[in-house]
Amino acid sequence: MDSSFRTPEQDREFMKAWEALKQQADNTVSDRILDYFSSEPGRLGDMTASCGDLTLDYSRSAMSLKVRDELLALLKHSGLDAARKAMFGGELLNNTEQRAVLHAALRGSARPTASGLGDIIGEVDAALDSMTRVVQRLHSGSWTGFDGQPITDVVSIGIGGSFLGPEVVVEALRPDWHDGIRVHFVANVDAADILNTLEGLKASNTLFIIQSKSFTTQETLTNALTARAWFLGDASVGALDDSAEALGKHFIAVSSNVEKAQAFGIDPENILPMWDWVGGRYSLWSAIGLPIACQIGMPLFRKLLQGAAAMDEHFLTAPLEENLPALLAMIGIWYNNFKNIGNYAIIPYDQGLNDLAAHLQQVDMESNGKSVQRDGKPVFSQTGTIVWGGAGTNGQHAYHQLIHQGTRVVPVDFILPLRSRQTGRPLSERIGIEQIQKHHRMLISNCLAQSQAMLTGKSLEQARQECLNAGMNESEAEQLAPHKVIQGNKPSTTITVPEVDAFTVGQLIAMYEQRIFVQGVVWNLNSFDQWGVELGKQMCSSILPLLEGGTDASELALDPSTAQLVQAALEANR
Repeated sequence: MDSSFRTPEQDREFMKAWEALKQQADNTVSDRILDYFSSEPGRLGDMTASCGDLTLDYSRSAMSLKVRDELLALLKHSGLDAARKAMFGGELLNNTEQRAVLHAALRGSARPTASGLGDIIGEVDAALDSMTRVVQRLHSGSWTGFDGQPITDVVSIGIGGSFLGPEVVVEALRPDWHDGIRVHFVANVDAADILNTLEGLKASNTLFIIQSKSFTTQETLTNALTARAWFLGDASVGALDDSAEALGKHFIAVSSNVEKAQAFGIDPENILPMWDWVGGRYSLWSAIGLPIACQIGMPLFRKLLQGAAAMDEHFLTAPLEENLPALLAMIGIWYNNFKNIGNYAIIPYDQGLNDLAAHLQQVDMESNGKSVQRDGKPVFSQTGTIVWGGAGTNGQHAYHQLIHQGTRVVPVDFILPLRSRQTGRPLSERIGIEQIQKHHRMLISNCLAQSQAMLTGKSLEQARQECLNAGMNESEAEQLAPHKVIQGNKPSTTITVPEVDAFTVGQLIAMYEQRIFVQGVVWNLNSFDQWGVELGKQMCSSILPLLEGGTDASELALDPSTAQLVQAALEANR
């Protein structure tokens, strides 16, 4: 297996740069971010970078320009150039599974030249054509169910990357939804998820998309079987002479396992491809993104791909000091490895992006939550980051308290659309455009206020004077003031986009994907396998037969706690 993308000479220079940064961390422990603005007059311009209309302002990050430059020097010795070439060229970057990593090819920005890959570009184009045919039939009303009625509801059944990415994009682009189609998502194996979804649907108008590369994922297959039972249990379907033919009109699949999909009852013409060179968490750009296309149409799905491709091109060509994924990656490296800050929050000030943090949580934590390097040796540093967040302004009435006054430092990526697309929705005219614009002005002001409060805080003297101005006496002010102190000096970045549309959503998600890739290169990880996920699946396969009564618990090496819980579950369901 490849042990590193660094040459021995690069590795020596890399470790020298690493040690220098450790010293910088010690030397700057008492620095205040606000002071950098006066000591570095060009800071704002030097710490602002763009890819098209998407702009990153990282001037409120907890680092001097000197530290920024040393981080970029570290990156130059990391082997990033070789790693980028390997990924975009289709080499077996996933060295534990001997697979190429070519999600960039799905958006047209990779031109794989490695041998043995076949005509990947041709396969991608063919898959897009297949998606186009499905979407055109749905949007025109010509895809009809078993009783001749047009499909109105599409239920996507998947989990992980087959769910999180598509769901985020569908919600983000609600102003672009096609009027005649409603897309629903089912992921959790808890029966409540699929039952809650099916309750308001009719079998005659519903199309199911089963999303599973292997067509063996336990949660997805269980939900798919439940959906099939619901469909076949419909009285009208049961009265048909050929329920199998009816099934074929209402189920399609995105999978590489055509045989299992057919055995399930899906027409071969309704099976769209997945490939080994696309990881699940990077798959929304493939036919896994079919629910997105069903909801917004293929032209906008292609616009999503174009936005991602623009970010890929920027990542490949922009100098490191202007390269958004590289800058975000190294800011994270500085916090994680040198400032001992192991988390960050993604807070978009857009309701449609509410679940963006959940998607990026999977991409980041599943990719770089590793404890061995590419050669299997233990890592030399802390890896991975805890990713969390949610939509502003909701968080201001929840976890922002911890951000402002807690003892933990939480770096924040604020994502701010400068314009609202809500003014174009039909209800806006009824309510009044000015009222909708007022919503967005409040949204912007809240975002800017939160980032400023993180930076400047409130001193004890300011808090005391505030109490006195409110009419308190000296004693009351002295007692209350310490509780109102906000330390400030909390780092953040702000990412602005003109508005949330298909192109900018593609840019944003691709930017974070490449950020995660860069960090994996620095830590010398395989960011594209997930053996920790596999262990839980294996253990589930052992425990499930116990709960179904087909295996004796004594045959398995269960720890005492698990054995006790299995027994409790068995007794509760007798």
